[in-house]
Amino acid sequence: MSNAIDQKKLIVDEIADKFKSSVSTVVVDYRGLNVAEVTELRKQLREAGVEFKVYKNTLTRRAAEATELTGLNEVLTGPNAIAFSAEDVVAPAKILSEFAKKHEALEIKAGVIEGNIASVEDIKALADLPSREGLLSMLLSVLQAPIRNLALATKAVADQKEEQGA
Repeated sequence: MSNAIDQKKLIVDEIADKFKSSVSTVVVDYRGLNVAEVTELRKQLREAGVEFKVYKNTLTRRAAEATELTGLNEVLTGPNAIAFSAEDVVAPAKILSEFAKKHEALEIKAGVIEGNIASVEDIKALADLPSREGLLSMLLSVLQAPIRNLALATKAVADQKEEQGA
């Protein structure tokens, strides 16, 4: 009997560690998806470095309480799967939101973003953000703009002086 309890404690500790180490976590209801759709979803998440697991709700509730994320307990009913991302905050929200648009059976319930409980609206807002690479390219273009404008102005002045001198 105690062996089963020990195994459950290990699973609760595992879930709690994932909640702590993840920068982004999304809880979804996957009822209505067939095996091929779930496999495709898992493949997309795995390619983005996101772990997608199904745990018993009671064990997940205990892990949420241990990590002071009790706000998740109200959504932990029915069949749930949890996507954990330790590196990219946007990836699970973006992939799951895109998949939910194509497959109405997938329902985003809630999440945790950098230790704070996130509502469905928060997750969808996060999904609408550009990827990390997109944000970096936007930042780079903003940083390059003043230098480019200075170069163009300098060239225009040089061209004007050249015309006056000729």
